[in-house]
Amino acid sequence: MTAQQAQQVLGVLNDPQKRAEFTRTLSAIAGTLPAPAAAPAAAAKPAAASAPANTSDDGTLEPDSLGSDIVGELSGVRDATVRQARQFAGLFSDLAFVGRWVHSELASPQSRQTLLDAFGRAGAIVLVALAAERGLSIALRRPLAAVTSRAVEAERRLNRRATEAPPATEALPETAAEQKTQETRQQDDRKQHETLRIIGRIPFSLLHLLIKLIPVALFLGVGYAGAAFLTVSDQAELVTLTLTNAYIIARGAYLLVETVFVPKSPTIRLCKASDSTARIVIRWWTLLVAVPSIVVCLSSLGALFHLAPRGTQAMIRAIVLGEHILIALFIWRIRRPVAGALQPPARFQGRSFWIFVGRLVQFWWLPAMVFDLALWLVWATQIRGGYAWIWRTMALTVIVILLSRVLAVLAFGMQNRLFHVSDDVEARYPGLQARADYYYPLARRSLSALLIFATIVILLQAWGIPTFAFFLHGALGTRIVAAVLSILIAFTIATVVWEIANAALQTQITRFETTEQASRAIRLRTVLPIIRTVLLTFIIVIVAVTTLSQIGINVAPLLTGAGILGAAIAFGSQSLVKDFITGFFMLVENAMQVGDWVTAGSVSGTVEHLSIRTLRLRTTSGDVHIIPFSSVTSIANTSRDYNVIVVSFMLDLSEDPDRVAAILADVVAGMRADDAFAPMILSDFTFLGVEVADGNGAKFLGSIRTAPGAKWKVSREYYRRLGLRMVKEGVKFPIPTAISMMTNAGPNPLRIRQDTPEPPQPDPAHD
Repeated sequence: MTAQQAQQVLGVLNDPQKRAEFTRTLSAIAGTLPAPAAAPAAAAKPAAASAPANTSDDGTLEPDSLGSDIVGELSGVRDATVRQARQFAGLFSDLAFVGRWVHSELASPQSRQTLLDAFGRAGAIVLVALAAERGLSIALRRPLAAVTSRAVEAERRLNRRATEAPPATEALPETAAEQKTQETRQQDDRKQHETLRIIGRIPFSLLHLLIKLIPVALFLGVGYAGAAFLTVSDQAELVTLTLTNAYIIARGAYLLVETVFVPKSPTIRLCKASDSTARIVIRWWTLLVAVPSIVVCLSSLGALFHLAPRGTQAMIRAIVLGEHILIALFIWRIRRPVAGALQPPARFQGRSFWIFVGRLVQFWWLPAMVFDLALWLVWATQIRGGYAWIWRTMALTVIVILLSRVLAVLAFGMQNRLFHVSDDVEARYPGLQARADYYYPLARRSLSALLIFATIVILLQAWGIPTFAFFLHGALGTRIVAAVLSILIAFTIATVVWEIANAALQTQITRFETTEQASRAIRLRTVLPIIRTVLLTFIIVIVAVTTLSQIGINVAPLLTGAGILGAAIAFGSQSLVKDFITGFFMLVENAMQVGDWVTAGSVSGTVEHLSIRTLRLRTTSGDVHIIPFSSVTSIANTSRDYNVIVVSFMLDLSEDPDRVAAILADVVAGMRADDAFAPMILSDFTFLGVEVADGNGAKFLGSIRTAPGAKWKVSREYYRRLGLRMVKEGVKFPIPTAISMMTNAGPNPLRIRQDTPEPPQPDPAHD
């Protein structure tokens, strides 16, 4: 390559437009050339390298899971991000060329001498001009103070006239229309007064600006005079003029903004801003105006010292990027004052739309930052139609946000009406409103997440990112949508089934209680926890399996492991399982209830507590027995339906059974006439007859039916009354006999005597 050809190539590379055309030409040439013979083999390697992660050892592909698809998609996003980051860093790659240029300029004695002479003389002239400007500014402080004092006096007179002006009407408003009219007039008066005050400040502000511009004009004169008379080379003169012009541009821009805010003189301020806000704006504006002056210097001085255009452009891009970053920081710093200034008027703040607007303006800084950085990116990359895209995107963003807010209001209103239970339905199904209120926050958060997701998708589509195609036609997007919908449907069905089951159980309990079936209600309440636990476990397992399968996790090994674990637990705890199963059927069959007197496991006592596994009895001695259901083979319940008192005793054979039966029946009738025992006795005395009649007497049998659990009290009272009545009626009982064995010999070897006292024998000695 000759020097001329190298210079031509260098010119093409330094010119962005020519470089882009050259790149397009090479791309077109590459597209028309045939592929080399080794291309298929080379292409096969990336294909093999990009095989899915779930390829089996024998080379067969397993079904892709959602997790692997997500990982692959994230890898693609990472690669795209790295590629974009490299392209972004390429915008500043020419800064290295600037470094080499500086090194070459400083390495050459002639170039170094030229630089030192030009910038040394220019710097000295600029310092002298700055000193002159500063001295004149100090001298003009008194005129500035006089302007400020005159502005204060003018505003005081204006306020005095506004205060002394008679009101439009002194009568109190009688109607709402008159009151509204009066408020409107007062508001118009305030606006007029504010407008007059701003107009009155304009002359003083202009005078203040003119006085401030006098030192700037002096700086300009000193700079140009120094460039004309104190420089000996064209480079020094051009550097001096460039620095002077850059300073004048920055100083003029600063004074224009300072005239509007005037942090040290609020009486000539032309905008509604507090002193703190004015100081913040001016402090940041001092930093921001420095960048245009630097850009002016680089644009003018780059070619003067043989700096290639690409180096100048790289430096300008970097400096302008710093400027935009400073603007973003400035936006963040003033986000709260600006949000407060953008709030709607007080008369509109009670309306829902303006409430939304007030909340929306709190985040004005987000699109402002995006817009700021987008402007730099479009300028730096020289995108054709980039600014039109920015404005179009901002307009679509605002429209999408407004429409999403309107849709959210409508959706939340519809959800509120859906979760509101009418009085008739609440009366028919008590507690339904409370259950709806329990799920309302979760449903609202889910709806909010869905609306936010839809808004983000639409915004990305409006920004040029093909999200619709990704979620509607892409393999991963459609799988994500299907998985999310399946999980939502599973959760919804599970919630509906759970609530319907609980409502049905509660309705059944209420029906039992209202129809005086307290025992069945108590039994159902006892079994209710185990029913809920089993149902909840079943629902959780179904939802978990559905969720895991939709995510892409193979649930077959999990189910197999759970089955093996369940079988192991069942074999290892047979007694515990038997307790649960027996207890469940005991409770379902209503074998006993709390308060019953039962005999279970050779223990008799009152039932104090029933669980799904154990039974707790308290005996008459006060001991508590906890009996597992697995050891209960039978239950004798004394507190069910009725009890029977069996009357059994021996009578003398000479007694008339019918007379005795009449006596027994009469005693029962007397007890049934007593209010204390009448509810406990359910039948009259039933004579069952004589079961045995022998030398010991006649065995008499009868029965009395009592209320459940009342037989002991009735029995004790019955036998007390019966004993008194039998003594009174002289009922005879059999007299026991005794056998005496005679051990002495004689004419009477054996004698049987009754166990009755023998009559007294006469005393021979006494006779």
